[in-house]
Amino acid sequence: MSVISQVLLKADDELRYPTTGELKAISDFFETGAQRLRIATTLAENEKRLVEQASKQLWQKRPDFIAPGGNAYGQKQRALCLRDYSWYMRLITYGILSGDKEPIERTGLIGVREMYNSLGVPMAGMVEAIRCLKDVSLSLLSAEEAEVAAPYFDYIIQAMS
Repeated sequence: MSVISQVLLKADDELRYPTTGELKAISDFFETGAQRLRIATTLAENEKRLVEQASKQLWQKRPDFIAPGGNAYGQKQRALCLRDYSWYMRLITYGILSGDKEPIERTGLIGVREMYNSLGVPMAGMVEAIRCLKDVSLSLLSAEEAEVAAPYFDYIIQAMS
């Protein structure tokens, strides 16, 4: 939920107008809007390349994942992994655009551990995959933009750890 929605819901629940501090938070949200749009656009426009680079990085670190018996062995399994990596990239852009981690949790993290465990997907592998996505994604951004984007990757990594 964006800072705007949070402020309005809280004020409405308390039957009051937004406070000066809350209005400042909304102002700050608008001031960083162009930057958040740039970051999300960069990630979205480069998503396929980022996923490919991150997966290559992951397979180099963990060749056992793509070896016979590994969770990403075979074209079908590998395609499913890449699909999930793309999905997490999209969730990260949602968080960046909203300036909040709540869309990531609501859309992508509730029940994720249980789902992957039931499918026999090692969580350590998913964590490593998100780290690889983070590394290649942040390399496309300026230092200031990377500082804004990194916490959204870290949030997913922490939730999966």
